Amino acid sequence: MFTSVNPYNQKKLKTYRPDSQTAIERKLKQADRAFADWSALPLADRVDYLRKVGDTLTKNKRQYGELMTAEMGKTLKEAIAEVEKCATTCTFYADNANAFLADKSIETDRSNGPAQKSFIAYQPLGPVLAVMPWNFPFWQVMRFAIPGLIAGNVGLLKHASNVMGCALALEDIFRESGLPEGTFQTLLIGSKSVEGILKDKRVKAVTLTGSGPAGASVASIAGSQIKKSVLELGGSDALVVLADANLEKAAETAVKSRMQNAGQSCIAAKRFIIEKSVKKQFTDLVLHHIEQIRQGDPMADDTTMGPMARTSLADDIERQSQSSIAKGAKRLFGGQRDGCNMQPILLDRVKPGMAAFDEETFGPLAVLIEAKDEADAIRLANQSDFGLGSALWTQDIEKGARLARQIQAGSVFVNGLMRSDARVPFGGIKTSGFGRELSEEGMKEFVNVKTVWVEKE
Repeated sequence: MFTSVNPYNQKKLKTYRPDSQTAIERKLKQADRAFADWSALPLADRVDYLRKVGDTLTKNKRQYGELMTAEMGKTLKEAIAEVEKCATTCTFYADNANAFLADKSIETDRSNGPAQKSFIAYQPLGPVLAVMPWNFPFWQVMRFAIPGLIAGNVGLLKHASNVMGCALALEDIFRESGLPEGTFQTLLIGSKSVEGILKDKRVKAVTLTGSGPAGASVASIAGSQIKKSVLELGGSDALVVLADANLEKAAETAVKSRMQNAGQSCIAAKRFIIEKSVKKQFTDLVLHHIEQIRQGDPMADDTTMGPMARTSLADDIERQSQSSIAKGAKRLFGGQRDGCNMQPILLDRVKPGMAAFDEETFGPLAVLIEAKDEADAIRLANQSDFGLGSALWTQDIEKGARLARQIQAGSVFVNGLMRSDARVPFGGIKTSGFGRELSEEGMKEFVNVKTVWVEKE
């Protein structure tokens, strides 16, 4: 059984019965049948359906936000904003699908070849399995589902066990928006069932957002079946602050990035790396902003940070913090805890070899790392097994663009909040995964890039 528990007060919300093998088989058959019909629809019709999905999200955003908040603890403001982001992404892809999926003509009719006409077509693959996490229970799913379905694929969702209410609500959104039955289905299954489903011939590809071990397992299974996989895994990326940065703005953005969603974000600024000459001033500013955070009831209007999603996650943050302190880090703020409710923590004097530097810290733990100079800051930023999303602060825009190329990450935001945005590709390198979501590149991850070459008779 799957049980949803409110992390703020530990009250049980609802219990869900896992799908039986019979139910799983029925859903796989339905997905296979639905793909044949859905992919045959004109693109304009699929676009219209997804616009309706955006309308459904907007109309019911508070309802969905309250469900998210109850199941995983993010503040209601954050949850409603997440639903709104999903809705605007529907509009983005609906507006751009024709351009993204249009045939691309290739010149082959001259002296270099005999073809009369050649082009590239972008065609869907089939049912795609999405293995998704709890931290952004709507956005993580929708950023795959929206472009994937418009492209002509159908979706099978295996969501995290603590947000099964959100998983079923997502299925209902597509149904209520009029999409044909089977176009998007939720599988009420645990992680042990993923292998069998991924090995099923009707499932053509998989996308996973989650931990490194989970990604390695799913990629291994997909590879054994010669199936496409996209992995968006963990991050421990840097926010680099150079001596010429706007320190006030950098500090405010750093704290927002690190503490939003109670720090449970793969792209949060997890390592603040600061040039020595401005470290004290930046530290004072960060401390000021952290002191303003109000942790508490996520449904309350004045709460700015809710609880962590599970007690085990809070245990991990405590372990990483205490381990780092034992090796020489200094706690400047926080650490108080009541179950899943944890005050934000700020550690200073963090260095390589400490858990807070080397590991992904998935919670409200910010760390300060001193760099001797600009070159040392970039070196420290790259001294990580992860490479997802980083940030760089400098008032010299040309230098910022130049140094951004030196940081080993899938994204680098200069003088801004690192975030996912439908207009640009999202994904990582190193142990942060491979493949891309969002933008045109993300839409084309799960299509057959087909060459059509037509010769003269």
